[in-house]
Amino acid sequence: MEQNLFVYNTLSRKKEEFKPINPPHVGMYVCGPTVYSDVHLGNCRTYISFDLIFRYLTQIGYKVRYVRNITDAGHLEGDAGDEGEDKISKKAKIAQLEPMEIVQKYATGFHEVMQIFNVLPPSIEPTATGHIIEQIELVKEMLASGFAYEVNGSVYFDVEKYNQTQDYGILNGRNLDDMLNNTRTLGGQDEKRGKLDFALWIKAKPEHLMKWPSPWSVGFPGWHLECSAMSHKYLGDQFDIHGGGIDLMPTHHTNEIAQNVACFNKNPANYWIHTNMLTVNGQKMSKSLGNSFLPHELFTGEHSILERGYSPMTVRFFMLQAHYRSTLDFGNEAMEASDKGFKRLMAAVGLLAGLKASNSTEIEIAPLVQRCYAAMNDDFNSPVLIAELFEAVRIINSVNDGKLKIDTNNLQHLQNMMRLFVFEVLGLKDEQAENDDLPKVLNFIVTLRSEAKSNHDYATSDKIRNGLQKIGFQLNDSKDGTNWSKI
Repeated sequence: MEQNLFVYNTLSRKKEEFKPINPPHVGMYVCGPTVYSDVHLGNCRTYISFDLIFRYLTQIGYKVRYVRNITDAGHLEGDAGDEGEDKISKKAKIAQLEPMEIVQKYATGFHEVMQIFNVLPPSIEPTATGHIIEQIELVKEMLASGFAYEVNGSVYFDVEKYNQTQDYGILNGRNLDDMLNNTRTLGGQDEKRGKLDFALWIKAKPEHLMKWPSPWSVGFPGWHLECSAMSHKYLGDQFDIHGGGIDLMPTHHTNEIAQNVACFNKNPANYWIHTNMLTVNGQKMSKSLGNSFLPHELFTGEHSILERGYSPMTVRFFMLQAHYRSTLDFGNEAMEASDKGFKRLMAAVGLLAGLKASNSTEIEIAPLVQRCYAAMNDDFNSPVLIAELFEAVRIINSVNDGKLKIDTNNLQHLQNMMRLFVFEVLGLKDEQAENDDLPKVLNFIVTLRSEAKSNHDYATSDKIRNGLQKIGFQLNDSKDGTNWSKI
């Protein structure tokens, strides 16, 4: 490790030197998806950001146990509270399927999207339904410590009692009175002692699909409880990093801390890391505004807001060009700029393998390598790292054009640096190198289109041409036949 790593800790609201509890081991828990629908781009940004963190910690010598859960029960429609239906059960009723069919479909889809984005799998991926016993044990612990109470088969956490000895708002920075004044009445309120109390165990209604026996009722766990149980099982009373999207910080993560302190007298994590939101042309991404789209729509360009489709690595590169704590604003112009930048970076990497070393050098690569490490050691600052990599691109192009000399030693440093930071840390892939069979596939499609035209099936012919155009390939008809080109 060349320098000390500093990370921004939401808990202290400042950058702190990263000091693991048990080096070189690092425990990291990140709240995973609720698998009731296709994973959206905001989620993808979170998991790409933590993939960057996971990759870098590994590269600088840490042995990381990365736990990212799957929420497959207990997440109700009212994200902050205990109201509405279970999201998975509701989807299952509408589709007339078993809840676990919904879970399987969308968990598989989530994993496919992560693979497309070259996101490494976590060390452990526990499910909420696989840890019901552990959750029941935590509820028993909170009842025994006096921080929970049971009413009619449901169990609630007593926030005001907890706040008498602990700071409930330690993570979100708010005091209890402010939170009480700004809390609307939630479902089950008549059973609760206080407005901020939240469910640990919910007695199931007869029609509820996903339920389990417990000492209090046949019911299901609260969403917040699930993460406390799974992080504790695999990472212990206290671990190094807890992460997730910034939207989870005010309530979900705040409640996790309360649960863990009530059970184990410890904040579960030393460093709380949160990723910021994805916006579209300055507006929050939402279905009601019509500006929400899924990863596959971004790849194909099949959405009214998109001018064309972009490759998965262009999208990953676009996301990494912004710091994980800053808002990332999506727009067609920004995507075009990222597409050009990514292609320029990959073109330079392609040139690097064929560069010839000189007997002397006019450039020292070691300071550039140090600056790359310095960028990542400053709270995983990927945009600054990318700026340094483009300085390397300038050097590569200058050596290739004969404007700059580089000796064997510095050339090797440069090659190692680009391999490490472009592929291992940023997790980018050279899509062109992986698409060697693409011409064969496109030529086959062009042949099918020609046959459709010969059979006067112009609807299919146009559909093929328009479809290829949407994903970035232009067909050009001439008297000698049809050829294709990348747009």
